[in-house]
Amino acid sequence: MKMAPLIREMRRHPEIQASLIHTGQHYDEAMAGRFFQDLNLPKPDVSLEVGSGGHAYQTGEVMKRLDPVLGELQPHLVVVVGDV
Repeated sequence: MKMAPLIREMRRHPEIQASLIHTGQHYDEAMAGRFFQDLNLPKPDVSLEVGSGGHAYQTGEVMKRLDPVLGELQPHLVVVVGDV
C-alpha cells in the first residue's frame, strides 16, 4: 500500500492527528485485512464499506459516504491515493 510509510510516520508524531479511512472497495475481508496485517498497519479509523460494483458506482459511493466523515473530522489536509 502506497500510504504505509506515511501512515507509520504520522503515527509516530502525537501532534499530528491522522485518521485512516478505508474505502472498503476490496469487499473480501481477507484481502483487505491482509493488506493492513502484512504492512503492520493499524485498523482503519473509518471503513466506508463501499463493496463491489463498477467504477462509476464505487466512485459515487465513496464520495457520498466520505462527505459526512470529512464534515465530522474537519481535516486540514486530505491525502488520497489511487488503486494499489
